[in-house]
Amino acid sequence: MINIFSSSRYKINKRNLEKFAQSQLDKYRVAQNAALNIAFVGKRKMKEVALKYKNEDVALPVLSFSYLRDPISSTDNVIGEVVICYPQAVLLAAERDKRVEPMISQLIEHGIQNIFLK
Repeated sequence: MINIFSSSRYKINKRNLEKFAQSQLDKYRVAQNAALNIAFVGKRKMKEVALKYKNEDVALPVLSFSYLRDPISSTDNVIGEVVICYPQAVLLAAERDKRVEPMISQLIEHGIQNIFLK
């Protein structure tokens, strides 16, 4: 199950992103009852999160948190979280001459990879 959390001001197609994220999880043969949270945040919130967890005072485009080895989260079947800074994703898409949705998909893929590498 993919849970997407986003403000209404961010233009995302939740259905497409859910399908894409599920296809990425399927590559890792994740159980169907497992859940992944994807949150879209602004620059200020991403700076807070990056400072707290990575000791970096910068708005990163994506951060991921793995709960695969966390016994507290195992009861909820949440395998991890991917946090995407929407404004940074838009800037990155413009820099790379891409549309925003494919850039977000790339960030989701990167975040999921990191969940399984940690």
